[in-house]
Amino acid sequence: MQLTTLKNDVFDRRESSVRSYCRSFDAVLATARGSVVRDTSGREYIDFLAGAGALNYGHNDPDMKAALLDYVLNDGITHGLDLFTEAKRSFLGSFERLILGPREMDHLVQFTGPTGANAVEAALKLARKVTGRTNVIAFTNGFHGVSLGALAATANSSKRMGPEIPLPGVSRLPFDGYLGDDVDTTDLLGRMLADPSSGLDAPAAILLETVQGEGGLNVASARWLQRVASLAAQHGALLIVDDVQAGCGRTGTFFSFEAAGITPDLVVLSKSLSGFGLPMSVLLVRPHLDQWEPGEHNGTFRGNAHAFVTARVALHKFWSDVDFAEDIVRRSVLVTDRLTELTERVPGLRRKGRGMMQGLDVGDGACAAEIIRRCARNGLIIESSGAENEVVKVLAPLTTPDHLLRKGLDVLADATVGLAMAVPA
Repeated sequence: MQLTTLKNDVFDRRESSVRSYCRSFDAVLATARGSVVRDTSGREYIDFLAGAGALNYGHNDPDMKAALLDYVLNDGITHGLDLFTEAKRSFLGSFERLILGPREMDHLVQFTGPTGANAVEAALKLARKVTGRTNVIAFTNGFHGVSLGALAATANSSKRMGPEIPLPGVSRLPFDGYLGDDVDTTDLLGRMLADPSSGLDAPAAILLETVQGEGGLNVASARWLQRVASLAAQHGALLIVDDVQAGCGRTGTFFSFEAAGITPDLVVLSKSLSGFGLPMSVLLVRPHLDQWEPGEHNGTFRGNAHAFVTARVALHKFWSDVDFAEDIVRRSVLVTDRLTELTERVPGLRRKGRGMMQGLDVGDGACAAEIIRRCARNGLIIESSGAENEVVKVLAPLTTPDHLLRKGLDVLADATVGLAMAVPA
């Protein structure tokens, strides 16, 4: 199948050139259920993109959909600013009981604007207010959003638009593995923090992702995370974990940092938090750090009541016991095994990531783009990440049935092997 070229369509006439995903997959989508989407001609595609991680539980979960429809039909509050609502109380109670309580997290919940970037902005702003410092340490290949504060902490040059936009207040240091497997980059971090002549201003916060989603599926080890957390505490900086893409079960546990045994000062959540793809973001804040004045950080859409409804259902359906987390681990092994097999068949490939957040480093963006096009022609939606978009990223919904997961991985394998055979050695 060749993808349709929509010349003179309203998309061409009226949509900004900033659009991106549709450039590698231009079918017009109409309906979706679970891990399958359908276009206007009725053709089905397996979805390994999942709203860039916003659909961890798949499309149109029937229980979330039923709860949302019932809420709307009964004239539930749609827009409530930060007023008390029944929907918010129900979500907070469930989040406390099922997520925070079992993990012995005392964090308060701040509802920010609807995007992950807004929650990152709130985290940076609060860290600077609490510490009285300006500088923030972020890492190579990190991605935290494209509003100005978050963009300053984002590493990708194509997003930063330098030198047109000044992006001050952030010092960049190497992420785990950036200087090679034999170099512990926390040694450099520790030395620079301890040396008053290093030129590194005392930081208000250290901001990181445990798995860098847009940066190319780079994984921080538990030891590295523990060392960074220790250094942050030692030097009076707040530790901020951006769990926008790696959270909500994507790496196997609800929070991506659980296996490392650390407790961040601030945690950013968004994407799959609503469970249904509805906009929702929160900042989790240790109580002693909750030093906001009323309304000091606000936003018209800082409390999406519809998202509260579906998020509560997601928590009860998937996180009330250990079954779902164990299922994620089992599916993750399936993905790991298949991608590892591909690296053994095709020289030069490298598997990256962890949990259900894995992919193939194919060496360059052009190869990745061709693999993505071949996958699209054969019924699989998948995308790439990394500095040069060289990592083909598997972000299948966590609920994807085994047979569909295998089928999608088959399509990816065929596209990858087929391209390797077509390119002269």
